[in-house]
Order: sequence, then C-alpha cells, then structure tokens
Amino acid sequence: MKVSSTKLSGVFVVEPRVHQDGRGVFFESYQEDRYREAGMTARFVQDNVSRSVGGTLRGLHLQYPDDQTKLVYVLHGEVFDVAVDVRPNSPTFRGWHGELLTGENARQLYIPAGFAHGFCVLSESALFAYKVSALYSPESEITIAWNDPEIGIEWPIDSPTLSARDQQAKGLADQARLPTL
Repeated sequence: MKVSSTKLSGVFVVEPRVHQDGRGVFFESYQEDRYREAGMTARFVQDNVSRSVGGTLRGLHLQYPDDQTKLVYVLHGEVFDVAVDVRPNSPTFRGWHGELLTGENARQLYIPAGFAHGFCVLSESALFAYKVSALYSPESEITIAWNDPEIGIEWPIDSPTLSARDQQAKGLADQARLPTL
C-alpha cells in the first residue's frame, strides 16, 4: 500500500495494492498493522455504507466532543471527497483537501478527529464505505455549510442535491462549538 501525506497534518491518501485480472479485482480495504505502521492509529468500531445518486452532496459533517476518525473509500462509482480542518487553534484551520475516490482507483482518505468531512457524487450513483472510530452520537453532531465561503472548497458541482439537514447548515463562523487540538 502507498500512503501519501496531504497539506493537512494527519490526513492521508491511501492507495491499496490492487490485484486485477480477467475475473475482476481484489484489494485489502484495511489491515490494522499496516495502517498503524503508516501512522494511522485509530481503532475503528463501526463500518458504514451509503448509496447516493449522482449530484448528491453529503456534508460537511463531524462529531464533537464524541470525535470520529474516518477511513473512507468508494466501492462503486466516483466521488469528490473532502476533509476540512475545523480546529480553531490549528495552523491549517479552514484548510481543506479534496480527493477523487472511485471504485476503479480504490483510493482511500484517512480523516482524523477534528476534521469535517463531505463528498459529492460525480457518477450516476456511488456506493460509499467508511470506517469510524466512535459510534454515531446525535448530540455531538455538527453540520457545516458545504459552500461556506470562509472555507472556499472548490466543489466540481454547482447545484447539488442536499438533505434537509445540509440545507439548514450554518457556516463555520456560526458554529457554537468546534474541536480543539
């Protein structure tokens, strides 16, 4: 597996070794010892899968204080995936990293606690999988506006389909609580 750092400390792009032949594809989506050796030390407690239609944007989401580290990847389709540093005391506060994740490239994004996460679907549909280090906690949930100009994410779509919750999201400056370093 190949692991690359990003401009955001703790956010990694992971490219598993993919074995492909006439029958199809095989890769290890997670192997604890290898990830730990590469500096990704979260203990994952739950796996989630979502299916979304093209044009859907989910995010920006995080939990605090019941923080979650995430390891995200696409099983089928294509998404533009984003991690945003929302820790006010961080030197990269408001910084973001976007990555094209597809069922074909098998690329993963490791997103540590203290970062918001979102993705938009670029294909007709996408099957998205992710591991989390803490269980879902509704009272810890924070939703940040996907198009907050203070963050300035360069999304590859202009008019996404959003959930009611994401439509009502406030900007980063209007959040009552944010994670610390």
